[in-house]
Amino acid sequence: MSELLGLTPTARYGDGAADDTAGDTAGGARGGALHLSAILPAASAAIGHPIGTAVHHDPAALQRALGLPDATSAIVVLVDGLGYWNLAMRLGHAPYLRSLMNETANQRPIATCAPSTTVAAMATFGTGTCPGLTGMAGYTQLNPVTGKLSQLIQFTDAIPPSDLQRQPTVFERLALRDVRVTSCGLPKFKDSPLTEAALRGPAYIGGVTPRDRLLAACESAKTPGLTYLYIRDADKIGHSYGWDSDKWIGVFERIDAQLAALKRNAPRGTLIVVTADHGMIMADPEQRIDIAEEPQLSRGVRVVGGEPRALMLYAEEDEPAGDIAHRWRERLGGLALVRTRDEAIAQGLFGPVDDRVRPMLGDVLVAAGESVTIVDSRTQSDKATHLPSVHGSQSMMESDIPCLIDVA
Repeated sequence: MSELLGLTPTARYGDGAADDTAGDTAGGARGGALHLSAILPAASAAIGHPIGTAVHHDPAALQRALGLPDATSAIVVLVDGLGYWNLAMRLGHAPYLRSLMNETANQRPIATCAPSTTVAAMATFGTGTCPGLTGMAGYTQLNPVTGKLSQLIQFTDAIPPSDLQRQPTVFERLALRDVRVTSCGLPKFKDSPLTEAALRGPAYIGGVTPRDRLLAACESAKTPGLTYLYIRDADKIGHSYGWDSDKWIGVFERIDAQLAALKRNAPRGTLIVVTADHGMIMADPEQRIDIAEEPQLSRGVRVVGGEPRALMLYAEEDEPAGDIAHRWRERLGGLALVRTRDEAIAQGLFGPVDDRVRPMLGDVLVAAGESVTIVDSRTQSDKATHLPSVHGSQSMMESDIPCLIDVA
């Protein structure tokens, strides 16, 4: 576990071959073709309608690297919060997923984006690009227009979704080619700001129950094209009770049953890809740091964005980012990786960064290590500062995700 909680190298973006980009435990290169951003471009190539993006120019290379077979119809399932190592540690509860993990091609994680959190990952997934281009770089981030902190699940105090996130989605581009594209999810997500920003383009089928949604996905797959199915419960229960709780295991068992039913009911020959947006760790209450109680950390910081494992610090006027970073490094030592915005961009943390996105990113970026959470009780609720499971940082637990391949 200490290895899985250690901070990994920053994942890169591009079309590199699998053997050049495999996420290993020895500090090798991560990302490239083995990245969340590569899944939809690779799937588009697999169904015969390759879509390149601003960071992925060779969808066929991505298809080969990920090992996706050709198919006329594909269903891509994203299970919110089901990291590769969360999955691997609980395989005894998941006979269908265990059968997939027995296949050599599925026995390697791929990388998600940074930060390893839902808003950033959904936009990365939907567009096949990166947070530096989508402008969606954290749960909360600065709105440069108002100077206020915006929240990007409900888009509270935020730039309108289609104005903030201007990259075309893979779904949109397939639809423009008259390829059938379908999204199956909860009815309330159909017109949500997050859907509009990150996942716009497909015909949306809302299903009240999990069975409704998976049967809708199977029905849509009878027509050649691409289907997207979203399953959220692992993340929701993990935040409320902890990813290693009995309640989480119960949800995990039900997700496995849903996926097994998906395969049974999908048309023969349908390509099925199961992935996630991020993993989760258990927070250690003894390693919780409250900025409100740490003058060294609050000094010079106007507002704190991001989340407890991946903070974006916005400096007060005329306060050098380097000075803030120095104070945070002195206080945290090896408990976190602290970078200025310029350092993080130079290291490729957000991928290529559009000029309009730069001011949305923190002047200082903090990635927590071990089981550390860094909170601010001045502005965050008690519940938000005491979540049992969290994500966002660059540990293997949070940033390694599955890419499991099956054919009905």
